Amino acid sequence: MAQHNELGKKGEQLAVDFLLEHGYEILERNCRFAKAEVDIIAKKEGLLAIIEVKTRSTNDFGNPEEFVKPKQIQRLVNAVDTYIIENELEVEARFDIISIVKNGKNFHVEHLQNAFYHF
Repeated sequence: MAQHNELGKKGEQLAVDFLLEHGYEILERNCRFAKAEVDIIAKKEGLLAIIEVKTRSTNDFGNPEEFVKPKQIQRLVNAVDTYIIENELEVEARFDIISIVKNGKNFHVEHLQNAFYHF
């Protein structure tokens, strides 16, 4: 497996661990809807949190969250609409980014809630 794929898998697991530690229930991982992949769908206190995980080995070229592009955001919104309709859910949804940067042997994890409003 390519090194960047391994880093991405490690980042997603760190994100799941982070969410669990903060009281989230993980509902889905790596869900595919049409052209979109939703990294994590989690729930906390009746709120559906749609999590995009961005992991980088360095932030020399920008913070990980800066790599979520408008087209990807639109695909995620459409995917989550489909997920909510197919599962007949009556919930409020929020789009978050978990930004992870490798710092030597450690990782810095940052949870940006309502992240799509920041772009």
